[in-house]
Amino acid sequence: MARIKWVADDQATEPLTSLYAAMRASSGAVPDIMRTMSLRPDFLRAIDEAARLLHFTDGALTRAQHEMIASYVSALNRCHF
Repeated sequence: MARIKWVADDQATEPLTSLYAAMRASSGAVPDIMRTMSLRPDFLRAIDEAARLLHFTDGALTRAQHEMIASYVSALNRCHF
């Protein structure tokens, strides 16, 4: 059971509706980890932009390598995200 409140799709209003739509368009879904910031759409937008620009672009590491590291760290922390 989630302990962090978030805004469900059917309860979202602007600007959250647009943010959710943009996330679905780019990745097919709104990850639950991102939903945890839905009570602060301004913060959610900033985190989403940072993730797109910093974490999941090819640089020193490829996106696949970023994803593998994130998955490994989540497993170590026993985090279902």
